[in-house]
Formats: sequence, structure tokens, C-alpha cells
Amino acid sequence: MMIGDLLDRNAISLRVAAGDKRKALAVIAENASLRFGLDAGDVLDALLEREAAGSTGVGHGVAVPHARLDGLSRMRGVFVRLEAPVEYGAVDDQPVDLLFALFAPKGAVADHLRSLARVSRVLRQGELREQLRKAQNIDAVHALLTQDALARPAA
Repeated sequence: MMIGDLLDRNAISLRVAAGDKRKALAVIAENASLRFGLDAGDVLDALLEREAAGSTGVGHGVAVPHARLDGLSRMRGVFVRLEAPVEYGAVDDQPVDLLFALFAPKGAVADHLRSLARVSRVLRQGELREQLRKAQNIDAVHALLTQDALARPAA
């Protein structure tokens, strides 16, 4: 699965103000509601439930919150760049400012896991993280996340 298949330009938000982890997840839920026709409250509840099982903060200022939801026909993604990092309970105890949320249909376990692995691999690249933090607009972020070399599934 390619990141370009998951992430529409419309699902990218930059310069988002969120004072804490819950507010950052609420922004993601609102975006998912608008873009994918989901109930924002249901999305937020699913994200918070997943976070209660363990933080999705993967380190280096990155989090990959995710949930399986009714009402989706395929994997979808939302990318948010915060104005200021928030405490997230990440594995490296560093605050988070880059969030790539993944949403899967309830029964899509294999696709969900493949997408999580793909996004995590891409966001482990230090140079890419810095470029995402410096990107001036949504088109630039989308291009960075969907570059052929990054977006192509591993052989």
C-alpha cells in the first residue's frame, strides 16, 4: 500500500494549535469527520481507546495514532503538523509535533498493519521529518510524503 493511496491533500493540516495530546487527537478526529464522513466523537473515542492501550508516539517528535472504524471502505490517513510540540507519552519521552493518523475499516487487520508499518518506516527518516517541519504548504507536505522512493511498497 502506497502512502498516496492513504493520504489526500485535503486530509493534511499544518500550523495546528493544540495544547495537549487530547486536543491534537480531537483535531485529527474532526479532520477525519469532515473528509471521510465519520462521526468526530466516535473517531476521537477510538483514538483515545487505542492510546489507553499504549502511546502511539514512536519517537523523534512523531506519533502514528490509529483506529479501526465502522463506516470506512478502505484505509485512510490524516496528517497534522502542530505549531508547538505537545507531551504525548512517546517511547523516547520527547514531545510530538508530527502526527500521521491511520484509519482502517473494522475488518481490515492486514491492511491496517501494513499501512502502520509503511508510515512508521517513512517517518523514521530524519531528513524527511525535518523537511516536513519546514514545508511551507500542504502541497509540499503531500509531495514529501508521497515521493516515489518513499511511497513505493518494499519489494
